[in-house]
Amino acid sequence: MTDRPDRHPHEHAVAIRYQQSSAEVRALQRQCYALATLRLNAAVDANGGSGQGLAVVSDIDETIIDNSAIMAHAMTSGGHQNNADTWKLWEREGQPHPIPGAADFFALADRLGVTIFYVSDRFEENKLATVAMLSRLGLPQVRAEQVLLFGPPKAERRAFVQSAHRIILQLGDTLHDFDGAFAGAALEDQHKLTEEHADRFGEDWIVFPNAAHGTWMEAEIRPWTAPVVPAAD
Repeated sequence: MTDRPDRHPHEHAVAIRYQQSSAEVRALQRQCYALATLRLNAAVDANGGSGQGLAVVSDIDETIIDNSAIMAHAMTSGGHQNNADTWKLWEREGQPHPIPGAADFFALADRLGVTIFYVSDRFEENKLATVAMLSRLGLPQVRAEQVLLFGPPKAERRAFVQSAHRIILQLGDTLHDFDGAFAGAALEDQHKLTEEHADRFGEDWIVFPNAAHGTWMEAEIRPWTAPVVPAAD
């Protein structure tokens, strides 16, 4: 879901342009799915070549689909990005497109027999619209019981998945997509937690780029304090 604009609108506009238009973001997204594919195949091979009992848990927004159009709408209309009514309208009527690599990855997981859970903080009241959108994009296993939306914390929804499956991969663009300890944590604590979980990133946690959303948006800029250089005579 989109966040409110930071204190520097120009900087936020640059972030949205990067997210929406840069070739680098598309390359990073492809890279994430290439790595996820390697990890998926390895996990299935280690499970005897079968996906039975295994699960992939994925966020939706900025992990499977690109919502930069609603970010740009909020920026250019002068509205607030955390306007719930505007976001709900986007959930119901928006036309997002899948990010590069998403369709192939989830199709592979489905062919391998791995169960897919779409765990997102989209609004539960718009679940039918979210299910319809994912189905329209051709994503597999889009069933009501496998699309777990806003309500219980994501940690509880992941625990529900783990009650009957072994999670082999988690995909997301914010750190609370991976562990409940990140939810609501101060930025300094997020950095500490990232160090503590360093062995997970690139293994069973795959983090997607999102330059336009995050608690870091309110962080102070730390410029280089340049040494005084004597003027030339």
